[in-house]
Amino acid sequence: VLFVQIVHILNMTSAKIVSFLLHPEESLHSLQNRIEFETGISTGNQELLLETGICLDPRKPASQCVIDGVRGWDSYMVYLFDKSKTVYDGPFASRSLSDCVNYIVQDSKIQLPIPQLRKVWAEAVHYVIGLKEDYSRLFQGQRAAMLSLLRYNANLIKMKNNMVSASQQLKAKLEFFHQSIRLDLERYSDQMAYGISSEKMLKAWKEMEEKASQCAQAEDIGYLDEQIMALHTEIVELQKSPYARRQGEVMESLEQRAIDLYKQLKTRPPDHAYSDSTDMVKIIVQTVQSQDRVLKELFGHLSKLLGCKQKIIDLLPEIEVALNNIKEADNSVMQMQGKRQREIWHLLKIACTQSSSRSLVSSSLEGTASTPAATWLPQGSSGNAAPHPLSLLAAPEDGESFADVIRENVNYLELFSSILQEVRQEQNSMMVS
Repeated sequence: VLFVQIVHILNMTSAKIVSFLLHPEESLHSLQNRIEFETGISTGNQELLLETGICLDPRKPASQCVIDGVRGWDSYMVYLFDKSKTVYDGPFASRSLSDCVNYIVQDSKIQLPIPQLRKVWAEAVHYVIGLKEDYSRLFQGQRAAMLSLLRYNANLIKMKNNMVSASQQLKAKLEFFHQSIRLDLERYSDQMAYGISSEKMLKAWKEMEEKASQCAQAEDIGYLDEQIMALHTEIVELQKSPYARRQGEVMESLEQRAIDLYKQLKTRPPDHAYSDSTDMVKIIVQTVQSQDRVLKELFGHLSKLLGCKQKIIDLLPEIEVALNNIKEADNSVMQMQGKRQREIWHLLKIACTQSSSRSLVSSSLEGTASTPAATWLPQGSSGNAAPHPLSLLAAPEDGESFADVIRENVNYLELFSSILQEVRQEQNSMMVS
């Protein structure tokens, strides 16, 4: 069975409805080209909203305009906005009068036969109902714009929270980095007199501190935060506005009066009596005036909604840039922290190497200094003969010979030479890096 799908597009810039018969599997782009031809709004500037405020998805077919499960010649209303405009000039002219209704409006006191009057008044009632429905549809369009704005605002708040969170994390890392580098510089200065020094490394650390201060500029998002908060307040006020709620009570009341008046006329016998249309024309005039007033308020409110939405659209890329700047600064700080920690461990390695080499040298010197002093002690002044120098040397144990002792000292000397060479290489590499 082939189901016919018709979509009605309410052009919010002109308050006019254009209807399209959807072709099977027609793309949204194809439908937009047809809309451009009918309305003059280019496809790039078209924003098509469902009643829920959801924008039509260009990746889906045009049939997304139709509610699931609803088929037939009349299906759904889609609201068309022009993205190049934020101010909508209303109110728009009311729907045109039919010839016969216009006839009684021009002269409400003209006497017409009851049967003819019934037909004219039936059209008049239809016209009054139509005015109210025109307003209701435009109000639904305004409501769709409000829901769309709230969706954009929800996305803005999400991005703002991400930005604030990233900014706070960067601030905490910068504080930690500054405290760490200040402590490192202090400790480095304390040990320079008796420890290790590198002017090149000291200069690099101070440059890191300056660079970290520049990174702090990325965490300053106050100006964006203020704009977002002001916009949020504006949106809340728009939601509270009486114009955000339906203002058709007067028109509904006039509609009911027109229906009651027509019912009274229907009960009159279709004799040769005549009557004028004064009461019905009063209702028509009051309904037109009421529609003018509520449409002026509606389009004024709609323009404010669209202005807020445009502000959000303009703010989103600025927030994106701020987020990227914060991430870059964050990465930079972490890289500097890592580099400095590697350099500290490099210094620690050199210090440990120097310490171990000193201990080896001192133990070697102590051993070589004490042995000759004990072995080659001269004869004392007391007249007692000193023991033979060789008798004071400890006898080798477990087969240990003098050759072994000499060989061990030579090994120590070679080890000491290699350690000193390694220390020089380490210091030279630090100066170069």
